[in-house]
Amino acid sequence: MTRIDRRYFILGGAAAAGSLVLSSSATAAPLNPFRLGVASGDPAPTSVVLWTRLAVRPLNADGHGGMPRKPIAVQWQVATTARFSRIVASGTVNARWADAHSVHVIARGLQPGAVYYYRFRAFGQISPVGRTRTAPAAGTFGPDLRIAVASCANYENGYYTAYRRIAEENPGLVLFLGDYIYEESGSPGRVRSHAGGETVTLADYRRRYAQYRTDPDLRAAHAAAPWLVVPDDHEVENNYAKLVRANSRPALTAAQWRARRAAAYRAYYENMPLRSASFYRRVGWGRLATFHMLDTRQFRDDQPCGDYWKVCAAADAPNRTITGAAQEKWLLDGLARHYGTWDVLGQQVFFARYADEAGAANMDAWDGYRGARDRLQRGWLQRGVRNPLVLTGDVHAALANDLKLDYRDPGSATIGTELICTSVSSNGDGTALREVPWPGVNPHIRHYSERRGYTMVTIGQERIRADFRVLPRVSRPGAPVSTNASFVVEAGRPGLHRV
Repeated sequence: MTRIDRRYFILGGAAAAGSLVLSSSATAAPLNPFRLGVASGDPAPTSVVLWTRLAVRPLNADGHGGMPRKPIAVQWQVATTARFSRIVASGTVNARWADAHSVHVIARGLQPGAVYYYRFRAFGQISPVGRTRTAPAAGTFGPDLRIAVASCANYENGYYTAYRRIAEENPGLVLFLGDYIYEESGSPGRVRSHAGGETVTLADYRRRYAQYRTDPDLRAAHAAAPWLVVPDDHEVENNYAKLVRANSRPALTAAQWRARRAAAYRAYYENMPLRSASFYRRVGWGRLATFHMLDTRQFRDDQPCGDYWKVCAAADAPNRTITGAAQEKWLLDGLARHYGTWDVLGQQVFFARYADEAGAANMDAWDGYRGARDRLQRGWLQRGVRNPLVLTGDVHAALANDLKLDYRDPGSATIGTELICTSVSSNGDGTALREVPWPGVNPHIRHYSERRGYTMVTIGQERIRADFRVLPRVSRPGAPVSTNASFVVEAGRPGLHRV
C-alpha cells in the first residue's frame, strides 16, 4: 500500500495538471468528479469498505457520467480526525470505465471499535469527507449501538428528508433493507421525475443510481455512517422471484430478462459499499450482535396463487422456500453459533403473519412461504437462540410485531421480535392512520403507522429500544421528524413493551 503525504494529497502535486475540464481552454473551470458523494459499509473490527464513483455529468444516458474511456487513479485516505491531522491508512486505486468508474477500497489495519474519517482525490480535486467506524473486537461488547433502519426510497414519490434526519441522528450504523432505487418511471402524482424511462439495460440502471446519488440528503446519510445494505425487488423489477417475472411490460424475451437481471445486480454492486457481490452475508458486532443479512429475492420459489393478497392453501406447502436451501442452511448454521447477544436478521419482506379477516395474506411476503417461516422459527428455538430480532423493509408502513410460535393461537409463545421500518418516500406523504388492521386476526401486531420515516434501534447488552421516527410530509422538503412510538425488548425475555 502506498503511503500518501497529507500535504501532497491536499495540494495535488503534479497530478493537479490533469484536472478534468469542460474544454481544452486553460481558463475552463474543472468539473467535480465527486458529485455522487462517498460511502462506507460492511465494517469489520480492523477494516471497512470505502466507496465512491466518479461522474461529472451523472445523468448522461450511457451511464458513464461523462467520464473518459480510461482508468482514473483515485487516491484515498483514512484518518482519526476530520481535519486529517493523523492519517492511518492510504493508497491509490484505479476507477475503471468497465465499472462505471466506481471504486471499492477495503481500508485495512484499523483499530476495533473506532471512528474514522475518509476522503478521496482525483483530477486534483478532493471528495467530501465521510465518517465511518469499525466493529468491536471479537469477544468484546463495545458501547450500545444506535442503528438507523430504512427502506423504500422512490425518488418520484417524495423528497429525501428522512435521509437528512438520519444523518443528523449521527447513528453508528445504517441498515438499508431494499428498494434503494425504483425501476419504473412516471409514477402517478410524482413530485420529482426519473431521468429516462423504465430501467432495463446496464446503462439505464447506472444512470438511475447516479440520479439518486445526486440528492444531497442521500449523500449526507451515506457520509454520516457505514451502511449494511441488501436489495429487494425494485432494484431489478417489481415482485420478481428468482428467474420469474411478475410483469409483462416491458415485453422481454427470456434472454433479455436474464440480461436485465444481471445488469441490475451489477449496477447495484457498483453503487453500494459492499465487500463482494454476494448479498447474503454475516457481519459481526463483537459480543453485542450478529447481523445476518438475507437475500429473499434471488433464490425464492415463485409466489403462490398468482402473487399479491390471496387466500392460498399452496402457501402452506412445506417445501416452499423464500431463501433457497443453501441460504437457509447457512442462516441456521450461523444462528447455532451464538456469536452475539442479539441475532439480527436484516431482510426485505414482512416476516410475521399479517392477514385479513378472510385469511387473505400477501403472497410476496413470508406469508407466501409459511413452511419456510416455520422451519426458521423452530430452527432458532432448537438452536437456543435467545434474542432473535428481525428487521424488515418493503411495507411502506411502520410496524412492531411479536413473533409467535403459532400465529393462529393468540396464547402461543412469543419467540422473537420484528421491527418494520416505514418507507423513506415511497407512497408519498402517507396518512395519520395508526390503527392496527384487523386486530382480531393480528393481535401480535403491536404498532402500526402509515407515515414516512425510519426506525432508530439502540442495541445494548440488556435490552434493545426501538423509536419509530416519522415525518408529516415528503411532498415538500425540510419536514421535522418526531417519534410516534417507542418499544423496549429485554434480553432473554421475548416480547415488546411500549415505553
